[in-house]
Amino acid sequence: MKRRTFFATALVAGLGLTVQAQAATKWDLASAYPAFNFHTQNLAQFAKDVDAATQGNLKITVHSGASLFKMPEIKRAVQGDQAQAGEFFMVSFQNEWQPFGLDGLPFLASNYDEAWKLYQAQKPALEKKLDQQGMVLLYAVAWPPQSIYSNKPINSGADLKGMKWRVYSPTTARIGELVGAQPVTIQEAELSQALATGVIEGLITSSATGADNKLYENMKYFTNVRAWIPKNAVVANKKAVAALSPATRDALLKAAAAAEKRGWEESRKVDADSIAKLKAGGMEIVEPSAQLTADLAKVGDTVIQEWTAKAGDEGKHILDAYRASR
Repeated sequence: MKRRTFFATALVAGLGLTVQAQAATKWDLASAYPAFNFHTQNLAQFAKDVDAATQGNLKITVHSGASLFKMPEIKRAVQGDQAQAGEFFMVSFQNEWQPFGLDGLPFLASNYDEAWKLYQAQKPALEKKLDQQGMVLLYAVAWPPQSIYSNKPINSGADLKGMKWRVYSPTTARIGELVGAQPVTIQEAELSQALATGVIEGLITSSATGADNKLYENMKYFTNVRAWIPKNAVVANKKAVAALSPATRDALLKAAAAAEKRGWEESRKVDADSIAKLKAGGMEIVEPSAQLTADLAKVGDTVIQEWTAKAGDEGKHILDAYRASR
């Protein structure tokens, strides 16, 4: 009798483990950035938080360094449920939908407080667009402000003329055209090699990207123009989210809200730390001259006017909401 009871108990325990295993939902989250990047570290913490909050019912595996999909492929992969979640750089998709490029408009928002207000103005339209595309916005986190890296001093817009200029979005390409540079499209994963081989001679990117890629090994000057503060969006497939239980979905969204808050706070710290790393690596940190500031402001006005014309009423509504909040 005792033996029967033992086997019955073992069978029930085994069935319980099987049910638990079947109940667990596994997601793949694609990211293009290296594991040590602060965005990726935030994703890793987000995945841990979701696992803990759902008691293992939702397990998210973060695939960093473009190991699952390359940067330009991630958004489409999430839309098609090839990956249940992913992170993409919004400004790179401006040609698809103009408001994706809003936070890449020059000198519209040059500090974190302004960038947060811009995000709040953008968010309702962003959530609606992603919903139409079959996705849910989990959260978005800003990069540090974008500034100029070069091997020669940049004292005016004229100093950029003829330079082989790295671009990663329609806006960076347009800026290159307006200042007379030669735009070259280079993704972050290819950045170090492009610099080492002379494919590019200058670029505008964040202090974090510069420190991560050790740009001080190939670039001499960091001109701190703080031109704009772009964001990464972390999204999930809409059907994948809908398939979760209400409790799991609520835990996912709460963890996402915490990741957004943590990510913005970390971005501020990373900016200061990264500039210090660039300086320690031998890069000269330069504040922009009055002439360069004026020249870039004119370029910024042109880019914003062109963007507004393309974005139409939807873009104007977002800009109006942002300007009213300042």
